[in-house]
Amino acid sequence: MAEAEDAVFDKIMTMVGDRGSFQKRFNYLFNVGQIIFASMAYMNIILALSVPDHNCYVPGRENTNFSVDEWKSIVLPRENDNRGMEVFSSCKMYNITGVDVQEVWSNTTKAEEVFNETISCTHGYIYDKQWYERTAVTQEDWVCDKDLYVTNTFVLNRVGECFGTFIFGQLGDTIGRRIIYYLSMILTISGRMLSIVTSSSFLMFSIASILGSCAANTAFMSPLIIAMETSNVEARAHIAMMQCVGWTAGLCIMPMVFWWVRDWVWLLALTTLPYGIFALFPKYMVESPRWLANRRRFGDCAKQLNRIAKINGKDVEITEKMLVQMLPSSTEENIYGIASLFSSWRLAKNACLLVVSWSICCIVYLSIILNISRMGGNPFVNFLWQSLIELPASVIGQKLGDIIGRRYTNVIGFLLAAFGCVPVIFMVKNTELDIYATAFTVFVKFAITINFFAVNLQSMETYPTCLRQTGISISAIIANSLGVLGPYIVYLGTNFDARYPFIIMGLLLLLGATSSLFLPETLYEKLPETLQEAQEFGANQSFWFFPRAPSKDSKDPKTHSEENGKTDDVTEKLNQPQFQP
Repeated sequence: MAEAEDAVFDKIMTMVGDRGSFQKRFNYLFNVGQIIFASMAYMNIILALSVPDHNCYVPGRENTNFSVDEWKSIVLPRENDNRGMEVFSSCKMYNITGVDVQEVWSNTTKAEEVFNETISCTHGYIYDKQWYERTAVTQEDWVCDKDLYVTNTFVLNRVGECFGTFIFGQLGDTIGRRIIYYLSMILTISGRMLSIVTSSSFLMFSIASILGSCAANTAFMSPLIIAMETSNVEARAHIAMMQCVGWTAGLCIMPMVFWWVRDWVWLLALTTLPYGIFALFPKYMVESPRWLANRRRFGDCAKQLNRIAKINGKDVEITEKMLVQMLPSSTEENIYGIASLFSSWRLAKNACLLVVSWSICCIVYLSIILNISRMGGNPFVNFLWQSLIELPASVIGQKLGDIIGRRYTNVIGFLLAAFGCVPVIFMVKNTELDIYATAFTVFVKFAITINFFAVNLQSMETYPTCLRQTGISISAIIANSLGVLGPYIVYLGTNFDARYPFIIMGLLLLLGATSSLFLPETLYEKLPETLQEAQEFGANQSFWFFPRAPSKDSKDPKTHSEENGKTDDVTEKLNQPQFQP
């Protein structure tokens, strides 16, 4: 749509209602309720792959008088963990094959000979069941020589997201947001349920993980984009925050479910299957009328607009003929998918900087989430606290974004997260400072959540309608491609030095703060509709640009034509008798 047509469509949305009962119902149902269950279905695999403390199972204690602790001190060697603490080995045992341990232990000379050779666990493992009765890891013994199975599963989930986002993100701009929403739901539920029955084969489990994750991003993007495209400009940040509230609620409920059932199979079933409930509300899941108008599908657009008007109680009827008359001037743009994002220097620069922000957010957020099970204390409470902190972070992100703008909010979030990593680097190897290290880790999670809120909103407001889902998808694709580093960063901290993840994250966060400074401000700016508008977006902003609210006599951001003093014929069109309600 050209600029004048865009302004016409904004006022058509005002006619049918752009902040009424429809928007409230849609957002509470699909951007809060649906997101609660979608977030659990998306993230439950992380808890299902929790790795409890474990040691080699060494048979024979039942034939002795040794207690469990005494037996461990005899048959298990000690080694330094990732914090430099001496602990019982998780993957090694002394070679006591054919040895009478009680007899040998009483003979110092023989004991020194026997308890000198270590071997891998040959009789299986003993797992600490304080918190988990069964996880996928304990069921399949994915520890020690198979410990990379867990890390590789997280990586494959990222691979699945990259593949799915690449396909479904572009399809969302081609065949519509609504059908992609339902397809995303089907694939996520199918993949997670298949994970339960395929865990005995790591290959099949990996395929199921990829399937369950491939449409995760579009499950969140589709309803958010529809809401953005059917609401007024002032509601954008609030809508994004509503999704953050749903996400946080889901992440808070999920560990409590696992704490209750203590079994990964029940966890996946109880946090995935209810997601399908939202397929039962098809009449409330509309297709974006703005996208339909952009595709020149005026008949379908009129139907969706009338549905919105009816729910909002507006006595107005939009017809296809009316839309053809009101939006006649331009033909459909030639859009070439991802390639169109690089059709101009400015749009390419914005796309690349958004990718950098997305990628750093993804790597840091995932690393912190995966590190939860490696922290001391109750893993469910740890997960709960790190999830709860996202709620105030989202609220503060919205407030900051609406006051100082999206760009400065993004920069501040990155800087706060980077500074939060510094004390953890000096505390993480001291067990007496665990509580403080955990507190600063939660603070980093708080700051990076502000970033996720800001960059998500920036993406929605920077890409044009014709490429909005494609643009966000390419950001998610590259972010998830680089996000595969997250599990390996955590692996470095778990198996080598606990400080490594926070050193790496701190450096990445400083890079994110620097790159975010060069993004355009989107607060109070009109959503770009066409490729040309996106190519010019931010051209009039200086480096130190600070957003200012529109004048009191106009709630809508000015279009370029209005800024240049051109006559706006929008009101004249809408005031014609045939367009009156």
